[in-house]
Amino acid sequence: MSGPRWEVEGRNWPNRETSRFVETPGLKWHVQVAGDGPAILLLHGTGAATHSWRDVLPLLAQDFTVIAPDLPGHGYTKGRPRQGLTLPGMASAVIALLDTLGQRPSLIVGHSAGAAIAIQTVHLQGAATPLIGFNPALMPFPGLAAKLFPSLARMLFVNPFVPRMLAGIARIPGETGRFLRRATGSAIDVRGIAAYEALMGNHHHCGGAMEMMASWDLDALSRLLPQLISRVLLVHSSGDTAVPLSSVEQAARLIPDCRLEVLPGLGHLAHEERPEKAAELIRTFASASASDESEGEPG
Repeated sequence: MSGPRWEVEGRNWPNRETSRFVETPGLKWHVQVAGDGPAILLLHGTGAATHSWRDVLPLLAQDFTVIAPDLPGHGYTKGRPRQGLTLPGMASAVIALLDTLGQRPSLIVGHSAGAAIAIQTVHLQGAATPLIGFNPALMPFPGLAAKLFPSLARMLFVNPFVPRMLAGIARIPGETGRFLRRATGSAIDVRGIAAYEALMGNHHHCGGAMEMMASWDLDALSRLLPQLISRVLLVHSSGDTAVPLSSVEQAARLIPDCRLEVLPGLGHLAHEERPEKAAELIRTFASASASDESEGEPG
């Protein structure tokens, strides 16, 4: 069995009409592009894909050109970046995709691990592109977990039976929905759960998510935060059971130009629970950033 098949698992994929497949060195991307106007790049988190933005994308497409890819190792994107699924490797691959599309986003939005990729991307570009991180995973795990988790993830990844076992569990009726509720604290709609079931029931997708977690160096990322020249908005949720608020507060203190907003009563998948709120925050931040940029231009 290969990764999820577009003609099978993807036949009812959210916003399928906006999908296209784009080739860059080593990769064949599944990317959704919709709307017209300033470009916004949406980057999903670990274990997800474009469906994570299923209700946000059409709302933003009313005013923007919205670009949402399946990241390497995830969803319907095939192949492997030259540097593997490391943070610099993923960011370099995203830059190559944007170059191929001929797009330079005016704003990058990332969810969870996607926020880390967004930061790494603007760092590699040397750009001041404004950034939004929803429920961002930016800081190393605290204490003993910082030492144990990467090693454990690597050991699990190299065992070929583990992704198969996780995919088998995900195919048990109702188990994916129960897992998402436990792991994220979010209650999402049936369309979202069905998309996660299609992905998590595939061992290649599970393996890609595990390899990404095993390959990342969040210590190195945290050292980049004070160097950021971008304007940043971090959005967290009071019911997030995956990323502690304390780690997001710590990241916000390290970023020179950063505002933190906490949404009450939502979980780690807040942008899927309340897409209209997520779109409103993105639209407001994009407008304010554009105004600041125009005011800073010489007359």
